[in-house]
Amino acid sequence: QVQLVESGGGLVQAGGSLRLSCAASGGIFSSYVMGWFRRAPGKEREFVASVKLSGSSTSYTDSVKGRFTISRDNAKNTVYLQMGSLKPEDTAVYYCAASFGIVPPNNAYQYWGQGTQVTVSS
Repeated sequence: QVQLVESGGGLVQAGGSLRLSCAASGGIFSSYVMGWFRRAPGKEREFVASVKLSGSSTSYTDSVKGRFTISRDNAKNTVYLQMGSLKPEDTAVYYCAASFGIVPPNNAYQYWGQGTQVTVSS
């Protein structure tokens, strides 16, 4: 059983930056594909970014490309989401997720964190 705990959320002005962290425990971190998702008020959860096992392969949703960077530190069992040029539409609860070995079809990650709130003011 993998436990995921997000941190780093908060209130930031448009154009600002935040770095989210997700600390994992209970499994072999380097065996898991890690993803970030978000759920904005009144909307469904959406994929934001993912990083494969070694960290060399990443994927992003179009709306965050060039502004967000996902990375991982397998020695620290932690995945990060560096967010820059933030916009009010980035306001959401951000969740990290873990999938054993592969990028799961239909974003069916096995483990999820509780989420951290990011609010971007205009």
